[in-house]
Amino acid sequence: MFWFLVMLGVALVISSIGFYKYIYFISLGYGFSVASISVASLIAFRENLSVATILFCVLFILYGLRLSGYLLLREVVSSSYRNKMKTEIKDGKTMKMVAKIAIWVTCALLYACQTAPLYFRLYENADVNISLLIGMVIMVIGIAIESIADIQKNAAKKTAPNRFVSTGLYRLVRCPNYLGEMLFWTGVIVSAIGALSGVLPWVLAITGYLGIIYVMFSGARRLELRQNRTYGQDPEYQAYVKKTPIMVPFIPLYSVASQKWLIG
Repeated sequence: MFWFLVMLGVALVISSIGFYKYIYFISLGYGFSVASISVASLIAFRENLSVATILFCVLFILYGLRLSGYLLLREVVSSSYRNKMKTEIKDGKTMKMVAKIAIWVTCALLYACQTAPLYFRLYENADVNISLLIGMVIMVIGIAIESIADIQKNAAKKTAPNRFVSTGLYRLVRCPNYLGEMLFWTGVIVSAIGALSGVLPWVLAITGYLGIIYVMFSGARRLELRQNRTYGQDPEYQAYVKKTPIMVPFIPLYSVASQKWLIG
């Protein structure tokens, strides 16, 4: 429990950037918290490290820096993106401080739970096993899918800024970046098999995993509703959404717009 509280403290400090701008609780604060928890783990458990576990930590750092770095760069460089977000995302200026604190703590708790398989593995000095290696491969695939999806979307928007993206990975699913995100954290859970002992580490890890899966589907629903408003009258878009799964390839789930319980 001690190390969970330490990593929660790290997440609280980093994600407090959300008090500057509300959306940062779940954007910049998210990726940078994951990266910072990994750095803190490297320092705290430096005597328990092997080549494999160092690489494991590095994957979390790359994941967090890539995600938040991309979001920060997009916000700084793209004026059109900033203008678009002003109309589509609440700025939080009218939100009461109590509500902001609740969101801050909830987000930090989620980030500490998501990364639990990392620091508990190092704390318990678990042997390198096949689950860790398989999990790391899945994590790399997840990062690659997210990165490629972002590159392909940027390229497509430069060519046709007012058209929805349906090329590259977007031929397989409408939200490939969310698919990559889910794969990354699935790899993290797989890596925990045979490494975590006791009920608490597993409860925290599973809570974090289910939490981020929920967040991803909530994000997909928000994106679908936004795209429906923008492209809903476009026959080409209607044909695209009817044949392309929203999140997982080859799984015939084409819409989550009606799932009002997916709030986030």
